[in-house]
Amino acid sequence: MSTKSPSKADLLRPIRETSTAYYVLVAVAAIAFGLFLLGWAYQLAEGMIVTGLGDWGTGGGVTWGIYIGAFIWWVGIAHGGIILSAAVRLLGMERYMPVARLAELLTLGALSAAGFYIVVHLGRPDRMVTSVIGHYHITVNNSPLVWDVTVITAYFVLTATYLALTLRYDISRLRDDLPDRYGPIYSLLTIGYSEREDAVIQRMVWWIALAIIIMAPLLLHGGVIPWLFAVIPSMPRWFGAVQGPQFLTIALTSAISGVIILSAAFRRAYDWDHIITDDVFRGLLLWLGFFSLLFLWLQLQQVTAGSFAPPIDLSVVWSATLSDPIYIVAMLLVGLVLAFIFAQTLRPSLFSRGRAIVCAVAVLTATLLEKVLFVVEGMFHPSFEIYAATPGYYIPSLIEIASVIGTIGMVSLFFLLVAKIVPVLELHAIEHLQAEHQEGRTSDHASRQSASEDE
Repeated sequence: MSTKSPSKADLLRPIRETSTAYYVLVAVAAIAFGLFLLGWAYQLAEGMIVTGLGDWGTGGGVTWGIYIGAFIWWVGIAHGGIILSAAVRLLGMERYMPVARLAELLTLGALSAAGFYIVVHLGRPDRMVTSVIGHYHITVNNSPLVWDVTVITAYFVLTATYLALTLRYDISRLRDDLPDRYGPIYSLLTIGYSEREDAVIQRMVWWIALAIIIMAPLLLHGGVIPWLFAVIPSMPRWFGAVQGPQFLTIALTSAISGVIILSAAFRRAYDWDHIITDDVFRGLLLWLGFFSLLFLWLQLQQVTAGSFAPPIDLSVVWSATLSDPIYIVAMLLVGLVLAFIFAQTLRPSLFSRGRAIVCAVAVLTATLLEKVLFVVEGMFHPSFEIYAATPGYYIPSLIEIASVIGTIGMVSLFFLLVAKIVPVLELHAIEHLQAEHQEGRTSDHASRQSASEDE
């Protein structure tokens, strides 16, 4: 146990202190996002043809590439993030209280990136109004695009409400120490606040967390998103009931990886070693290993079904997938991470925070590669063989590649700015750690006193 007790000063440090490194990170993230915005502006001017995603054409290209693969990836990160936060409250996982709000913020940032991908892939942003909002009452019944927009919006509102309710408690107690320049934001977040509502809000947050856990297998990455692929029988790479649980494991592995990276970054930047302890990272790695195992197991189910006496169309697509270096690299990355986590369990001395970060980056890379390939191979090998003897090809454009870097920059900017306005750790987490620290000191004192009396 750390000898340093957590305090409100720790909680306020990101808001009060601004280093040169902070401005450098803001500049790098802004440049990454800005470059993608320039690419998007070029796409708006010239059309989707600049990405090669305009239509299938006689060359056998694809209409969905990195844009949709990265969309799935971001939705998965968002979904897993809010599940992690909800589980902390529902299951009493006190070890992870210091990172629960980071997971909630990750959900909002990732959902924003996923929603942005929908707008980008539409080709024309005005279609959000003319095709989605304007005809919602008609399109919601049969449009996969509108299903996406609906569930992303629902989860964003749910998560934002969840976060805003917990922030009311923190801001009301820290208001005198918070900067006055953000006063209007704090006033809006705490409008009508009184201490009598605390117990009510705790119950509300608990019920919202329960709703999130219940909805997890039904909406977003456990339901609607995989259903958009799983119910298309003409696409053998996508069709099948396994997509729901497969997408869910990808969501959870990606989200845990994201939380590990964020936790390590904030711990290093603000000296939170005594708050986000190594024990937190060990626990997150174990969960990452568990869901990585499920991810590989479900991949094995698909490989077995696709390579052991399968229908011809399924045989073709899985033969192409298994021989693709991208798929091999993705599976190797997850497999190596799983092997390391297993070895670390047997030999705890192998653990280090740096290795945990490497594992997180490896899994995030693997899930992104797997989802992009999932989308592309699915379109290359439909059952109805519209491209004669051989499928076409797909080479990601610079704009598409910039979109991944740009949305990572966008989410990074979100965290860098939010950390300057509201606490990214819950005050409840600090109070809980303070109580634990005091209890530990009392226990140590009692042990020393007992030993002294024995002597």
